[in-house]
Amino acid sequence: MRKKRICLALQGGGAHGAFTWGVLDRLLEEDALEIEAVSGTSAGAMNGAILVDALKRGGPQDARARLEAFWASISAGGNEVFKPGRAMVPAFMPTLDWSPLALWTEALSLVWSPYDNPFYRNVLADILAEALPDCSALNDARLPYLFVCATNVRTNRRKIFGAGELDVPALTASACLPTLFRAVEITGNFYWDGGYLGNPALYPLRSPALGPDVLIVWVNPLHQARVPTNARAIVDRVNEVTFNATLVQEIEAIDAINELKPDRDSRHSPFKRVHLHEIKDEPHLATLDFASKSKTDWPFLLQLRDFGRAAAAEWLDRCFDDVGAKATADMHAMLHCLETH
Repeated sequence: MRKKRICLALQGGGAHGAFTWGVLDRLLEEDALEIEAVSGTSAGAMNGAILVDALKRGGPQDARARLEAFWASISAGGNEVFKPGRAMVPAFMPTLDWSPLALWTEALSLVWSPYDNPFYRNVLADILAEALPDCSALNDARLPYLFVCATNVRTNRRKIFGAGELDVPALTASACLPTLFRAVEITGNFYWDGGYLGNPALYPLRSPALGPDVLIVWVNPLHQARVPTNARAIVDRVNEVTFNATLVQEIEAIDAINELKPDRDSRHSPFKRVHLHEIKDEPHLATLDFASKSKTDWPFLLQLRDFGRAAAAEWLDRCFDDVGAKATADMHAMLHCLETH
């Protein structure tokens, strides 16, 4: 049986990346599907790194087991994983989402940087180092390839880490929200979260050396049913818009190239027609606020995983036969006709 090849584009979103874990868990059950490359940012980069390393070393079942173990370690690390400033709050004082104490710690970040925190520790880096003690497989020439996006603090340019550059610092750089984490230094350059300039970056997946099918796993909702009017909802929506902006721009570029390119492309062309696909669950994810991206309770992560599995199963039932033949995501409607709905 000839397998269908697909490239994955995995968004970041803190603990909401457990939704992507669920998507991958379901996709890995499909023997007829082969993952050719992964581009990820922040939590998407972490999911992608565990996935790629495990596929190269042990195959799909190993990948499923290691993804579950990784998210279990995220849960065991507690709130401090995605919010290192939590160390300044006594352990007996829980920080519920948008509670007065949670709002106080958010406000404190406006005048108190991670460099001022005497208890600062990047717990996420420790968890990644345990999950990926040897990154050599990420950097070899075998499929699937991995690409990780980060933002260069000094130049305002995005950095896409690829083979030969992939390690734990690159992954932590991709997840480095500057109000929470100290910038990650790599070979004299300093990096913040890649979501500002590519969440994720689609550019490396447009290579003619890769197949035409690109599957985006959305974590940050494009659509909200209502215009936000209170402070909490406005902050949530600003974050969603910010971390979708560059991805939407890259989809627009792909849409434009697809309009110009003939149906049959030369593999020597610098561009290709892309068959774009998407997995998302806006009815569930749109109801989650920004503060929940740092929530690491195991039942919450399992719930997100189950949402991801269900969304992936629905996509496989509806779209799998079209992989390799045509796009299943209507880019033109997504980008240009939303105001008519």
